[in-house]
Amino acid sequence: QRTSFHRSQTLDFKNGYAFSRLPREGVGGETLFANQLSQDELDDLCTKGATLTYGQVKRPAPSRFTPAFVANDKKVLKFDAYFMEEVAISPEEHYRIRHVGLYYYLEDDSMCIIEPKVKNSGLVQGKLMRRHRVPKNEHGDYYHWKDLNLGIDLTIYGRTYRLVNCDSFTKVFLESQGIEVNPPEELVSDPYTEQRRTPVQKPIVPAGPDPFRQFLTYDTKVLRFYAIWDDTNCAFGDHHPCIIHYFLADDTVEVREVYKRNDGRDPFPVLMRRQRLPKIFVDKTKNFPSCVLEITDHEVQEWYSPKDFGIGKTVTLLGRTFLIYDCDKFTQDFYREKYGLTDFQPLDVNKKPLEKVPQVIPPYNGFGIPEDSLQNCLSLFPKPPRKDIVKMLENNLKVLRYQVALESPVPEDKNRRFILSYFLSDDTISIYEPPVRNSGILGGKYLRKTKVTKPGSTPENPMYYEPSDFTIGSTIEVFGHRFVITDADEYVLNYLERNAKSYPAATVQSMRDHFLPRKVVVETASSGIPKKDLDDLIVEVQKELKLQAPFNTRQFHETFHHFDKEGSGFLDKTTFLNICDRFNVPTSTILLKKVRWKGCCACG
Repeated sequence: QRTSFHRSQTLDFKNGYAFSRLPREGVGGETLFANQLSQDELDDLCTKGATLTYGQVKRPAPSRFTPAFVANDKKVLKFDAYFMEEVAISPEEHYRIRHVGLYYYLEDDSMCIIEPKVKNSGLVQGKLMRRHRVPKNEHGDYYHWKDLNLGIDLTIYGRTYRLVNCDSFTKVFLESQGIEVNPPEELVSDPYTEQRRTPVQKPIVPAGPDPFRQFLTYDTKVLRFYAIWDDTNCAFGDHHPCIIHYFLADDTVEVREVYKRNDGRDPFPVLMRRQRLPKIFVDKTKNFPSCVLEITDHEVQEWYSPKDFGIGKTVTLLGRTFLIYDCDKFTQDFYREKYGLTDFQPLDVNKKPLEKVPQVIPPYNGFGIPEDSLQNCLSLFPKPPRKDIVKMLENNLKVLRYQVALESPVPEDKNRRFILSYFLSDDTISIYEPPVRNSGILGGKYLRKTKVTKPGSTPENPMYYEPSDFTIGSTIEVFGHRFVITDADEYVLNYLERNAKSYPAATVQSMRDHFLPRKVVVETASSGIPKKDLDDLIVEVQKELKLQAPFNTRQFHETFHHFDKEGSGFLDKTTFLNICDRFNVPTSTILLKKVRWKGCCACG
């Protein structure tokens, strides 16, 4: 029942000399009683007297102790053995015999199995089992040298080894220990290895042409053909121009693809490497599936030769079909001398230009602006329309603002006023409604910044509103809503006057007529009359007008402009009184004396 078998150290060095000493502990740490005497020795000491007169009796030197691992160091039992391995994936062999050497180390009762390496065997050989104590059964027993002999089967880890022979030291050791060694057996050879060693009878083939003579005659002589590889049957296929080289020295063929600049293909040099190409294969039946990487002469009935190439011929090389349409001068001379050919007219393989199909633009669907929707018809991945960068930089932050009124049959919409902004940088329009308290209408952004087409324009030729279309009193139609321009910013007049050459004279004159009364007021204010007196007079006139019934202010303005033929902003007293009587505007004599006869001041 012992589980520990370690031994204590007995070998050591002292002053450079090796010496051995007695073990302090037994195997596995067992206590040793080196000087304990037996009962018989104690009795002899009690009864036996001294035999010497002087001194003590010298004890004899103890016998020299040698550990077992020192006595059996480098002593190995060597057996020749073999085992049978099953082969289930080969039709030529069902099992194989593998020869091994079994080594038993007497030092620590360990074993190892080594298989000699055979070159090009394809097997993992060498040390099949590392050196260790090999278990014998399930009870925890280990193999001992007493279990080894010739002519027996030794099962180790599920594999059965047959011991057939041993060396002379092993035989002498076993016989010295009283074991009768069985006679040796012959080492069984592997049947597949013996079959491979049998010389194969080569068939006698009649002597053919000398290939070395062909090499010396046609060395550095190459036939060059120009061909087209039609790959249009595959996805993204095309017609690939190629050059076929036929080497007369060894009847090999090489194919190179011709690349053009910016053709979108990877410029690898060779499409088919230089090799012999089979033309007709031998019909053969296969009883066992095999995978062949190289084609031998036994599998090919006919190889490609110079007679298979020519202008106008179609050749299939490794599954690719090539149409030969031309060749160089050396190739023409070779075929003219050897085969007597005279017609070397090249074929026309240029692509015919495809008939251009006109692009039909579908009708505008109403989403977005027409230019933006048109990009979906021009490319698969639409891009935003190109903008005029110069125009955007020149007209950056330049906005023309107009006051517009909504034309609507709804009575609530008559008093609604809007601010129309025209952006000169990109010709877009936005409309904003100023909020009016207690009006019942939520003000804010009415139309976001976008381009607005004129009525009657088509999606194919859209016409957008321009600054020349905005005059006082003109109507602007924005997506079904009609707006009338009633007023404009003073910046609009200044911009149109600075760029009068770019816009119609009617547009500029409309703005001038609209802003003329305001200029008269400014001139009157700067004519020397005290500003306070002028303001008081305007307030007094406005009070008088508020006492009267409401009248059409717009028509009142138009009447004053109608009688002002010269556009000076002045009317005589008689004309002014007639206009006031027509619109039932009461005139006070005191006010008339104070007011200078200006139509703009009369209308407040």
